[in-house]
Parts: sequence; structure tokens; C-alpha cells
Amino acid sequence: MKWKNLLLNWRVLLLLIFVIGSFASIIAYGLTFGLDISGGTAITVRLEKPVDQNTMDKVVTSLTNRINRLGIADVKVEPWGDQYIIVKVANVSEDTVRGIKETIEKQGVFYAEFEGEIFATGEDIVQVFEYRIEPSTYRWHVPFQISQKAAERFAQLALNKPGYPVDMFLDPPVNSLLLVSQETYNVMKDEFNAQAPQAMSLPERIKKAFNIDTVVYANQSIDEIVDLAKDKDLVVLIGVNGNLKDELESRGVRVRVIERGKDETTYDLITKALGLYGPYSVGEGLTHGQAATNVEITGSSSNPYLAQQEASIISVVLASGSLPIKVYVEGTQYISAELGRDFKNQVLIAGIAALLVVGAVVYAHYRKLRIAIPVVSTSLSEVIIILGVAALIKWNLDLPSIAGIIAAIGTGVDQQIVITDELLGSQRKERITKRSGVLKRMGRAFFVILASATTTVVAMSFLFKFFVGGLRGFAFTTILGVLIGISITRPAYAEIAKMLLSEKKR
Repeated sequence: MKWKNLLLNWRVLLLLIFVIGSFASIIAYGLTFGLDISGGTAITVRLEKPVDQNTMDKVVTSLTNRINRLGIADVKVEPWGDQYIIVKVANVSEDTVRGIKETIEKQGVFYAEFEGEIFATGEDIVQVFEYRIEPSTYRWHVPFQISQKAAERFAQLALNKPGYPVDMFLDPPVNSLLLVSQETYNVMKDEFNAQAPQAMSLPERIKKAFNIDTVVYANQSIDEIVDLAKDKDLVVLIGVNGNLKDELESRGVRVRVIERGKDETTYDLITKALGLYGPYSVGEGLTHGQAATNVEITGSSSNPYLAQQEASIISVVLASGSLPIKVYVEGTQYISAELGRDFKNQVLIAGIAALLVVGAVVYAHYRKLRIAIPVVSTSLSEVIIILGVAALIKWNLDLPSIAGIIAAIGTGVDQQIVITDELLGSQRKERITKRSGVLKRMGRAFFVILASATTTVVAMSFLFKFFVGGLRGFAFTTILGVLIGISITRPAYAEIAKMLLSEKKR
């Protein structure tokens, strides 16, 4: 009869409902494990400078859109303070990670230029179409549509200028000084005019469009170069002595060194340095003042895989728009799936061991199995409910989150001991089980429990609000465990313990 009454007690009934519901939630939605348990890659991204929350949200959204467009599943982009972002990717190949890093680092500022005049920017891109690759030459094409206004602007600029070069740039080094070799300069002057020798040369076009000065390096002194770079944002070294970098940086000059790749021609080196796609020659049909909105960026690669990867990145960057601030990939951390499985097994073993040890300690203290078993069972039910809620809201269970669960269990056991001691104290001192006396002691026990829970929740709330990364997981699961404890498991345990202890006395 006692047990029947206990099962019908609303506090115990509530605990059973939550445990059953949590099992259903875990089965239906499954647990989501963090990178440190499931294995994968974490890419640390640094923003050029600290930003406000609004800018951080824009960067996170833009990066998320870009990576999603690459067709990669299970990607998480999380802000880390006001200057860092962590991109977490589940198990993918090294080539895929390289593609993600290249996609991230593309700021994505697009310009279309003709004779030094910018006639379209990223804001004029209306739609990006599916890219295609020529299987025989590995030449790729990314077609897209620009606005009618930009198309009309280009039609006016290109009027009666067939064969003139049209350039498209992605992240050019705006307001910079290019320090180049004589050979590189000659190529820039002679080989970028498409079919119109009378057109402006490439150095002239980029000077007019982006305030990029091109200077031939002829062993000028550091002072002379610093003077040339005055009021510039950047110095780009193309095919010249790379040792200049350290000397210029020691003078407070930002420097970018463009190194020649294997089998890379001077022409390719220049296009890489400028983020230039083209130049394209203006066809006869486009020089009669008719606006054309469909354009494309093309390029070529040494094999079909690289062609597909490059076309995909360009397509994604054009479609997702530019980032509001420059970002850099600071580092990559790789955790193998096998190591993650080991972590998971170790965590499971540690959790079971912790519960058993807690049960043994409680038994050693009270010498009563009817106390030790309910304490362990209540703690176990608390873990199940926490995991059920985590599964329901798709919370990432990483190692700090699991540490938070263990911390919540420890707090819970402490509070159950407080309840037990109050009940035993009632038996020893008063030798009565009057309902009023028990309620009084329970009230005292729950006052202590609520005070303890409040301080824990307040402390963890600050951690959750003002800290980022794994510590938030620790704070979240600790708060969740404490709330579940004071609202569900602790009241149920009090009823169970009250029944078991009073039953023995009779």
C-alpha cells in the first residue's frame, strides 16, 4: 500500500514522467556530441580587429552561408569573444578542410572594371548560376547576372571599343603599393590589354580604379620604399627579394609577399596577386550601347578536381556576398574519429564509476542500502533527464558540458544528504513521525538546497553570459542539472526517503 501511495505521489509521478520522456527524447532525436568527442576539425578564424555584436553576427551568418553552399554537412560556426570565430566541421578530408579555409579567407569584395572605371560591385550581382567545367581543358566558368543599372553603365563605357579589356577582381589590394620585378612590370604592361593595344595598361587601370601604384624594384633603400608606401594600406611584394618583408614590417608597414607556385607563370602570378579574373575582351556585339546583364568569371586549373574546387569557391563567394571585415585563418585543430570514440568510452566509464563510488560512499556513511540505492537512482535519473533535454534542444555535448553534468550530480548528492540527515535527525531526536515535524525539517532542508542552488545558478549564469566556447557548455549543463534537481528530482527523493525511513521505523 505504501509503495502504491508513493507511486501515486505527484512528485514521484512527475519524476517518472520526465525520465520516460527523456528516454523517448534521446531515442527520437539522439545525442549531439561536440568535436572533442565525435572527432572532426576546428578552424580558428581571427577578425582583423575586435567588432561589435552586430558585425560579429553578420560575419558568422556570411561564413555559415558560404560553408553551407559548399555542400558540407554538420558545420557549426560559433563566435569566440569579439575577435575570433571557431568553425567546427565533422569528419571530412584534408582537401575539404583546405577548401573551407580558402572559402573563409576570401573577403569576397567584387569589382568589375573597364578602362579604370568600376561599373559593377558585389551589390550589383543579382544571381549566380551553376558553374561548369570544360572536361578537356579543365577551364571553369562561373556565370552570373548583374543589375540592369550596372549593365547600362558598362554599355556606355564600352561604346565603340571592341577588343578592349574588361577586368573582374575579387579582393584586390586596394590602396596599395606593388613592388615588382622588371620582368613582372613588362608583363603587366604588355600582356593584359586583350586585343586593344591602345587601351590603358594594367598598371594604369588599377591605379585609376583602386589607387594601386606599381613600382619596379631596383634596389631602392628601405627609406625610399617607406616613402613610396606613405598613405598606403599595404605593400605587395611580387617576385622581388622576400627579405624586404621583415625590414618593412619593422618600420610599421603592412606587407604581403606573393610567392610563385610550382610551374606558375609570371602572368598567373600577377592575376593571383591582384585577385584578377581576366582580362576579357569586349566582343563587337557589346559595343553598340546595348546593355547585357549576363557575365561570367573564368579560369583554368591543372586538373579537374582543382578546377571544381576553385569554381565552387568563386561561386560561393559571389553568391554569399562580401564579409564586412577581413578575416584570417589562425589555426586548425584536428581530432580523429577514433580518438573521439575513445573519449566517449572513457566518459561513459567515468560516469558509471562516479555513480558507483558515490553509492559506496553513501552506504559507508549511513550503512543503509535503502538510502544508498535511492541516492544513486535519483542521480542517475537526473543524468537521464539532462541528456533528454540536451537531445531535445540539440545541445552539443562536449567535454566541458559533460563535466557540468558531473558537477550537477555532485551538487545533487550533497543536497540529498542534507534531506536524509534532516529525516534521520527527526527520527533520532523527536522519536516521532508527526507530519508537522517532518514538514518542518523538510522545509529547513529545502531552504538550504534552494539557497545553494541559487548561488550556483547565479554564478554559472555569469559564466554562460560573458564567457565563450567550452565554458558555456559547462555552465549550461550545470544550471540545467541544478534546475532539474530542485524542481523534479530532489522533491521526489524527499518523498521516497521519507517513505523508506518511516517504513523501517514501524
